[in-house]
Amino acid sequence: MRGPDVKPVVQLTGEDGNAFGVMGRVKRALARQGADQEYINKYLQESMGGDYDGLLQTAMKYVNVR
Repeated sequence: MRGPDVKPVVQLTGEDGNAFGVMGRVKRALARQGADQEYINKYLQESMGGDYDGLLQTAMKYVNVR
């Protein structure tokens, strides 16, 4: 499993707050920064494991959120 070269920055404020939209933006940012599919799948599994608050906390664990 390979994480991103640099922790990506993702703009979430002022964007669509839909859970799938958030996951998609984080997923694309991780891929652009060099994360492999296994790492991205780990993020997706974690983000789907709870409520919306948990989704945002997981996003902040994997990327820097603006």
